[in-house]
Amino acid sequence: MQQTDTDLAAAFADIVARRASTRAFLAEPLPRADIERALALACRAPSNCNTQPWTIAVASGPVRDRLAAVISADMMRGHMAPDLPYDGRYAGIYRERQVAAAEALYGAAGIAREDKAGRQAQFMRNYAFFGAPHVAFFFLPAGFGIREAADLGMCSQTFMLALTSMGHASCPQTALSFHPERVRAEFDIAPGAQLLFGVSFGRPDPAAPVNDARVGRDVAACTLIRED
Repeated sequence: MQQTDTDLAAAFADIVARRASTRAFLAEPLPRADIERALALACRAPSNCNTQPWTIAVASGPVRDRLAAVISADMMRGHMAPDLPYDGRYAGIYRERQVAAAEALYGAAGIAREDKAGRQAQFMRNYAFFGAPHVAFFFLPAGFGIREAADLGMCSQTFMLALTSMGHASCPQTALSFHPERVRAEFDIAPGAQLLFGVSFGRPDPAAPVNDARVGRDVAACTLIRED
């Protein structure tokens, strides 16, 4: 039976709704064909003048394990050297959303607000990619700026939606941009390329309570529609 536009719209809406930041994965690797398909779809994202300003480096197996070890050790030593500043401070509604997201995450993980050790341990799981068998690092070419970074964001969103459409899960992580020199060295990427973030991905662990965490979306406050 041929799909109608209504069917396609419903399928797309379902994929968007099902995509969520997963923070506990099964160790089983995904089929190589699925990863290549998701990457191919990601690279169909639009970009300014079709410049396609992205390099996506995917680590699996021993490469993934080496990176997890070295960036975890760097973070424990307090060593961070991101390509772009990470010094933003949120206020007002943006701070409220940040706090609400943290409460949802730690609440689902069963970590009390006063449990500083538990919160630190949960944060450090970023650098083990939350147990995911794969991680993708998204780089912006040297000399490119905000406009091209927006293109890279569309590329990564397409990548995550592609994974969701195949029944897989993902988690975009700014924390994975803190040690770009380690990733560049592993993939022989030129020093000028800027690491914006990473995306851990694989199959979600259905038994992990932390994967039940959900955050709201304030559509009414973030959108403006005028007709006259």
